[in-house]
Amino acid sequence: MEQRTFPRLGRTVGVVGLGAWQLGADWGTVTEDDAMAVLSAAVDAGVTFIDTADVYGDGRSEQLIGRFLRAHPDAGLTVATKMGRRVEQRPEAYTLAHFREWTDRSRANLGMDTLDLVQLHCPPTAVFADDTVFDALDTLVAEGAIGAYGVSVETCDQALTAIARPGVASVQIILNALRHKPLERVLPAAAAAG
Repeated sequence: MEQRTFPRLGRTVGVVGLGAWQLGADWGTVTEDDAMAVLSAAVDAGVTFIDTADVYGDGRSEQLIGRFLRAHPDAGLTVATKMGRRVEQRPEAYTLAHFREWTDRSRANLGMDTLDLVQLHCPPTAVFADDTVFDALDTLVAEGAIGAYGVSVETCDQALTAIARPGVASVQIILNALRHKPLERVLPAAAAAG
């Protein structure tokens, strides 16, 4: 697996990661044994980056990943989780108090004192312009609850706004055979910003 430096995260990760939404069993039955087999196969294939969220299976995905991490402490994994979908999607819900509650729950689910990377989970557009939101995330980094933060976005404009913020370590955006727009604007901006 090709590894690349993730500059703002301060880590090296594989170019292919594992999206762990399916481990939450939101899409159908996934036994714990099957979930462990998926994680093992990914690691055996060289995957070092796992993406999950606190709402995937209402925390089940995080819990299974945490169980895997405890059984494989030397796997060299970086885990990104997401937060912000546990409440109604209103800008005023993005507060330090909620962030503490959500990260504490994810830390317990994953069995981690410090979460590697936490991404806001497709927040309302107004959140991107709110300095208090990013000040709150900086507080969690300073306190050691999270190692770094980023944003999972829905549009290229949201991605570009997030990339411009100095504390944002990652931007997650849909890019596939049918959605090419990020290739034109987002990827070059992300590369330039590190």
